[in-house]
Amino acid sequence: MKISVVSKKLWCVHKQLILLLVPLLFLPLLFTLPEKEGKCLYVVVLMAMFWCTEALPLAVTAMLPVCLFPTLGILPSKKVCPQYFLETNFLFLSGLVMASSIEEWGLHRRIALKVLTIVGVKPAWLILGMMLTSSFLSMWLSNTATTAMMLPIANAILESLFGDLESLKEKCKSKEDPENDIINGQSTVKLHSLPSGNPEKQMLSIDGTDVTEQSDMKTAEEIRSEAQYQLKVWKGFLICIPYAASIGGTATLTGTAPNLILIGQLKSYFPDCDLINFGSWFAFAFPLMLLFLFLGWVWIAFLHGGLNTRLCFSKNDQRAQAEARAKALIVEDYRKLGPLNFAEGSISFFFVLFAVLLFTRDPKFVTGWSVFFKKGYVSDAVTGVIIVSILFFFPSQKPSLSWWFDPQASNTPYVPLLSWKKAQESVPWNIILLLGGGFAMAKACEESGLASWIGGHLQPLAEVPPAAAVILITGFLACFTEFASNTATIIIFLPVIAELAIRVSVNPLYFMIPATVGCSFAFMLPVSTPPNSIAFASGHLMVKDMVKTGIVMNILGILSVTLAMNTWGLAMFDLGTYPEWAHPINKSAVEVHFSPVQSLNATL
Repeated sequence: MKISVVSKKLWCVHKQLILLLVPLLFLPLLFTLPEKEGKCLYVVVLMAMFWCTEALPLAVTAMLPVCLFPTLGILPSKKVCPQYFLETNFLFLSGLVMASSIEEWGLHRRIALKVLTIVGVKPAWLILGMMLTSSFLSMWLSNTATTAMMLPIANAILESLFGDLESLKEKCKSKEDPENDIINGQSTVKLHSLPSGNPEKQMLSIDGTDVTEQSDMKTAEEIRSEAQYQLKVWKGFLICIPYAASIGGTATLTGTAPNLILIGQLKSYFPDCDLINFGSWFAFAFPLMLLFLFLGWVWIAFLHGGLNTRLCFSKNDQRAQAEARAKALIVEDYRKLGPLNFAEGSISFFFVLFAVLLFTRDPKFVTGWSVFFKKGYVSDAVTGVIIVSILFFFPSQKPSLSWWFDPQASNTPYVPLLSWKKAQESVPWNIILLLGGGFAMAKACEESGLASWIGGHLQPLAEVPPAAAVILITGFLACFTEFASNTATIIIFLPVIAELAIRVSVNPLYFMIPATVGCSFAFMLPVSTPPNSIAFASGHLMVKDMVKTGIVMNILGILSVTLAMNTWGLAMFDLGTYPEWAHPINKSAVEVHFSPVQSLNATL
């Protein structure tokens, strides 16, 4: 049998082979390391391999601690199972429910179109508008939902600017085609990259019979040059949306799963650390997001042809006419939305209330409203659940007192702002299980002494200056997460990073925060994140387009995080000193690690 045939057959069963061979391959860990640490490391390695290869669904791998930790004697089930629904999960759940209500009433679309009417239609400004809108929405919605919502809007605007994409590609290829000597406006928007039933496609369609422009005679070379420029801008639009969604998710605790993993593991490893909550994280991460977003916009606009003299000077030419058509499309679609209705206004109110209450509960730099309650009782999760619970009974139609006295009025049941069916469909339960699996793994690493054991072997890294270590940690995780889920990546490495910080006597937050943020900086490959995959699935991007843009984005992200940690982050979290709250866990970790030796000495 040919090698190619065998390789194809092996690939067909590669996941099953991984599930069979990986446990056998790492079996020596159980016998070569201290008993409890070895068993815990064995489970951690298995889960890491299954997560990275996706031999099992991510959520299924996340449930392995429930069966493996108790059976191997690492952690009893009564300690493992509660990790799957900590208060961090409730904060995440409340954010998802709020996001589903925003999507239910189309508020996200109104926000997007409004921003685009403000920034203008020149390519660089439109890229900026797309990035600002995507980043803002992804602070509250999932990065994937934001990308899926914004791409149809971007495609519709682009086709009104440049015409049909397939025709544009033909112009780029054609060298001497007499039919291409005339450039004219295209009439119909066709969103090739989208499913036929996409509602955004139906809403963003224009009849171009009244926008056909007067023909301009141009040479084939000019046509090709202009088409190549337009194709570059088109790619810039497709790339900027998933990148901005990934950047925006870092600004809030609920924006992306790694942020919540950080909170959960901090509470597990350092119970006395109360520095990180919704408000303090936003105060640190939002300026970082704006800085990185600006640098990313400059790079994407420069690379894809958006930065030119047209930003400052207006010209009455073919491009100006196309820009006028795009602006008319945006304005018309926004006009079709009509005035803000009662449901949208209500969702806007609760959304603002949701954000304000989370920010002001305990912002650290001023006294928050949590002082009115018993200390330690009201958390961010409590705040979130209170607000989203209201959505399930608050009416979506304006209540009317006259309805009670009008016998002719319709007696249809009132509809709340959000139904449980809609919320249930919108919540990615697999991510909640993934969070739980991460917390269970962290708990096992802590109680088995594995984190301390690994930290002992990282002692040589104490010679590396902490500022350089931040760059190395952020860069390593940003590269690693190109090939693995960002949630799985931070689950695997955060316990090790925390122990490393303790071993080198550095504030743990100084290493853990950049590691968490760096896990969201996956820009180079289509498989790195779901938003990247959605943009790539349009069929208009090549891998080299994402690599060329993404490698510089990764560097800019690493530099931005390093700057943030060593400036305002240093002051906000007092990162220059080793905190008292890190000492107890250090002592307990050392006791757990050395307890067998101490027991032996006591016996002798």
